[in-house]
Amino acid sequence: MAVRKLKPVTPGQRFKVISAFDAITASTPEKSLLKPIKKSGGRNNTGKMTMRYLGGGHKRMYRVIDFKRDKNDMPAVVKTVEYDPNRSARIALIVYADGEKRYIIAPNGIEIGQTIISGANVSPDLGNNLPLAKIPLGTVIHNVELTPGKGGMLARSAGSYAQLTSRDGKYAILKMPSSEIRMVLITCRATIGSVSNADHGLVKSGKAGRSRWLGRRPRVRGVVMNPVDHPMGGGEGRASGGHPRSRNGVPAKGYITRSKTNPSNKLIVERRKKK
Repeated sequence: MAVRKLKPVTPGQRFKVISAFDAITASTPEKSLLKPIKKSGGRNNTGKMTMRYLGGGHKRMYRVIDFKRDKNDMPAVVKTVEYDPNRSARIALIVYADGEKRYIIAPNGIEIGQTIISGANVSPDLGNNLPLAKIPLGTVIHNVELTPGKGGMLARSAGSYAQLTSRDGKYAILKMPSSEIRMVLITCRATIGSVSNADHGLVKSGKAGRSRWLGRRPRVRGVVMNPVDHPMGGGEGRASGGHPRSRNGVPAKGYITRSKTNPSNKLIVERRKKK
């Protein structure tokens, strides 16, 4: 997976960097695995705007992704690697031996025709899904469960991965993409390898219109608002705005908002490193 820089024949292409899409093998999705997405425009059920700067964007269909990988001990063949407009990673269409089709998060380096399998006693090869108790130490994994049987919740975005560092009793010690080190039950499952499309972080839209295509409306800075609209608004001339904080007055840049009584605090061995 690579990125492509365009020749600046228009102003919008001068700084534009896009994915090369060289790993994409199919241009149309599997119809049986599509569901409609209804846009909210940031409004709730009463019509009140609860999320600002959302709306518009190209119409999309949701691709149903198999995060659980619960079809055990049945081999599946990778048929296509596809683009998913709803996530940064690529997705892969797999077909099981009984003919069932499913989408999964495509691991980095997966190839068409490759056979993958899920189960408790399968080999720890790329794309296979197995419990943390059976994965060798030091292995790079993604799509990690937090609750057994609930489906993968961690390390699902483009290029991300976690690493299994050790095991302690009924817990496995994982190093998260955020550099946080935490404990997860060894009965939870994970997929071997890192997530595809690792160059996603290098992409630059090049123009404001591409953000509108993605459903993002222009964002207004708090310092240019009036005092009635934002805590950082007001002042004579170009005032700095004071201490950075949200519209509701919650401080930013260093203020810890995580609850001290969060029940998962006891599972965190080492907090993520501050920038």
